[in-house]
Amino acid sequence: MQTREVVIAGYLRTAQSRARPKDPERDWFHALRADDLLCAVIPALLERAAFDSADLDDFLVGCALGVTENWTFGGRTPVFQANLDASVPARFLDQQCGSGMAAVHMGYLEIASGYADAVLACGMEQMTRVPMGPKLFQEGTISMNPALFREERYAHWDMDTTMVMGLTAEKLWKQGSITREEMDEFGVRSHRLATLAREEGFFDGEILPVDAPQADGSVLRVDRDQAVREGADLESMAGLKPIFDKENGGITAGNASPLNSGAAAMLLLSREEAERRGIKPLAAIRSIGFAGVDPTIMGAAPVPAARMALEKGGYKVEDMDFWEINEAFSVVVLHAMRELGLPAGRVNVKGGGLALGHAMGATGVRLVGTLARILQAENGRLGCAASCIGGGQGVAAIIEKI
Repeated sequence: MQTREVVIAGYLRTAQSRARPKDPERDWFHALRADDLLCAVIPALLERAAFDSADLDDFLVGCALGVTENWTFGGRTPVFQANLDASVPARFLDQQCGSGMAAVHMGYLEIASGYADAVLACGMEQMTRVPMGPKLFQEGTISMNPALFREERYAHWDMDTTMVMGLTAEKLWKQGSITREEMDEFGVRSHRLATLAREEGFFDGEILPVDAPQADGSVLRVDRDQAVREGADLESMAGLKPIFDKENGGITAGNASPLNSGAAAMLLLSREEAERRGIKPLAAIRSIGFAGVDPTIMGAAPVPAARMALEKGGYKVEDMDFWEINEAFSVVVLHAMRELGLPAGRVNVKGGGLALGHAMGATGVRLVGTLARILQAENGRLGCAASCIGGGQGVAAIIEKI
């Protein structure tokens, strides 16, 4: 089958707030649902591209916790809420932290294979209003088969570790030679780079300001990521206590991503469609990758996913000018850098999830979109975005500046 060139014709996101399930009013977006955030971004993105929704061939939305208010009726309710044309089909995708990139992958494949010319790939998450963790299980919102936890035939999956991302990060850290200090230093680096990028106005080009009601009755115009800490320093990071393994652990609030809320959208077109409309793309998608690993060390998965994308695209590691690897935990990125031989100066150069946030369903779109903008701003040609995924998976995408 002949494949067609697929381009990124537009990318836009909200800022990412700092989600606080136990203290919701401190989350700038606590009054807004995930679909409220997404359906603010979608019309603005289409307007900027001068693109009529009636010309969309598919609408894809990813979310890691697609329950309660995040349920989308098969992806269709955001179509209604954003007032897209009734002819636009939709799908909801759940690949946990990779959900947004799964939407990008699917849109890429649909266009490359000739089944679509225009696809809107989106992601969203509201981690204050729909928090991850025991509450969803206790309330019966999510019900896993208890046999996975109780029966000997499933013991090798070690579900008690698999279901707690912090414990999987601890295990990955303990298996390697990365030090606690290195993880903390990487956390400080993320905040400092994100602060610098914000001061330089880099994120202004991708964040749509959103007016968010606050607990005191005021309305806050949210146009920056809430979790970025100006003045982050190693001494403060080093003083933080381990969260998941309190006796022998290394994973702290400083070297793990916070909980966040946000939404992101990306318009994918065939190269022919973009040229016909006079749209100058940000980049072209050249290859994708996906992989599975032992779920108790899920943070190792970006490595095989990236290797697949490199192999399928006919590239080498050294061909990539920049990398965006999701900072779910410092150890995830540091592990990938060691395994792939990546120079620090080419990885997450505008900060990453430790500072900017990790609104799970939106992250994959943000990684690819921010990488495309980095290639433009830093005069790069090729870049690879990758992310680990709860449950032991990884996703990756290689893009090229046009």
